[in-house]
Amino acid sequence: MNIQLLGTAGCHLCDVAEKIVRRMAPDLGFKFEKLDIASSDALVEQYGMVIPVLRSDSGQELFWPFDEEQLFAWSKSL
Repeated sequence: MNIQLLGTAGCHLCDVAEKIVRRMAPDLGFKFEKLDIASSDALVEQYGMVIPVLRSDSGQELFWPFDEEQLFAWSKSL
């Protein structure tokens, strides 16, 4: 399964979320990509105040704050 980590440069919470996702993605069978919301006005409008956010291929989202346990539970709901 592919997931996206939506964030932007200079976002400390995005860095924390990335560490969690990088640590867990292989065990959960995820391939993930970082998506900088600054690349799109629409993404800034939608996510600018709530990043970091994980988004699955199917459009399900996991909003910050999340930890490893919550990421695991979210992965089981996909």
